[in-house]
Amino acid sequence: MPKVTFKGNPITLVGPELQAGAAAPDFSVVDNGLAPVTLASYPGKVKIISAVPSLDTPVCDTETRRFNQEAAALPGDVVVLTISLDLPFAQKRWCGAAGIDKVVTLSDYRDRSFGTAYGVLIDELKLLSRSIFVIDKENVVRYIQHVPEVTQEPDYAAVIAAAKQLL
Repeated sequence: MPKVTFKGNPITLVGPELQAGAAAPDFSVVDNGLAPVTLASYPGKVKIISAVPSLDTPVCDTETRRFNQEAAALPGDVVVLTISLDLPFAQKRWCGAAGIDKVVTLSDYRDRSFGTAYGVLIDELKLLSRSIFVIDKENVVRYIQHVPEVTQEPDYAAVIAAAKQLL
């Protein structure tokens, strides 16, 4: 498993350690209107999936705003999904207040199927670890970035470059 810390303390991630080249596991999350969303909801799209602990924290706020800016410059066959355990109502409120219109926020609060399928559920906190997955149009994982310290931002340039290679 990747070595990840939260405020300098080691944490335990629940689920498998995915590898680039593997088939992307399916998951079931909900959108801001409580409608179910799965991997199959985005056929023929390159998917940048950003897992974050909570949109109501400074680093997650910054990260999601940055991906919203980056998404505006990407072609229509790329979708940026931010998944957290925040309730869909909180995500909708946050997106409205932050002006988020390019990133799709999804909630894994019901059964944590994304967190456990992608190996990013933090056992001690019951939140998602800060991780990025880039999945190609055929639903194969092509890039993974586990941010080593949950309170730090990801390497945005590497994520965007990985997604652009799939176009």
